Order: sequence, then structure tokens, then C-alpha cells
Amino acid sequence: MQFIYDVVHNPLMISAALGWFVAQTIKTVLYVIINHEFNPERIFGSGGMPSSHSATVCALTVATAYEYGAKGFELPMAFFFAFIVMYDARGVRRETGEQAKVLNELILQWRDMGKTLATMDPMEQLKEFVGHTPLQVLVGAVLGILIAVMVHEFGAF
Repeated sequence: MQFIYDVVHNPLMISAALGWFVAQTIKTVLYVIINHEFNPERIFGSGGMPSSHSATVCALTVATAYEYGAKGFELPMAFFFAFIVMYDARGVRRETGEQAKVLNELILQWRDMGKTLATMDPMEQLKEFVGHTPLQVLVGAVLGILIAVMVHEFGAF
């Protein structure tokens, strides 16, 4: 029981989890507003505004700074972990999503011409919501930072 108590009272865990949860909630609500439909995949899916990747790792980094300061190994580890995750979300994962859009369009064009791809399920499409634009990464980062500050300032740990 002590372990569970420690986890739910750990400001690093709470900051990171809230960063992810708030970003995913905002992302889902924005999707509904823009597309006038609810897509349950948006609740847990990647891609979109704001970046939950950035919100999570920035919340973790700021909470780490509050908890351990700048002298130890914890902050550099959290900082570079955040840097790599955000770089990947904006770069590699974004390109993957762009490629998926092109491939999905090519597959549709092939099907319109009566051709099939034997290795692909006819109903299957590649995921296009994979990465983030620089603005989505930035907004997610700011959101994560604000959440960690609020958890530190207003949390009772």
C-alpha cells in the first residue's frame, strides 16, 4: 500500500500524468469542434494539437527541476529525454504521418483503377495522425510547463 501511496503523491508522476491527460483531453475536444464528430481514437492517439508527447516530458522535466534542482543527474536526464522525445515527435514521427497520407492516397488511386495490393486488407489505412507540427510541440511544451508549475505551487505533497 505504501508503494501506491507514494506513486499517487509523487509530484513528478502527477505532473507528467496530468500533462498527458490534459493534452489528450484538449486534443479530443478540438477534434470534435473542428470536425463536428467524436473520434474515440483521439483520446489515446498520437498527433494533433497540442502535443501530449511534449506536455508529458516537459511537465516531467519541470517537476524534476523543482524536486531535485540542477546539481544532480536527474535534471539533465529529464531534459535530454524531453529534447529527444520532442525532436522525434516533430521530426521523424511527423514525416511518417506525411508519408502515410501520400501512401493512403496512392492506395485509393490504385483501387479506383481496379488494382489491388495483395498484402493489404482493403479496409486498412495507414495512420496519418502520428507526429506534430512545430506549433503543436511548442503548445504542448508550454502546457506541460504550466501544469508542472501548478502542481508544484498548489499541490500538497
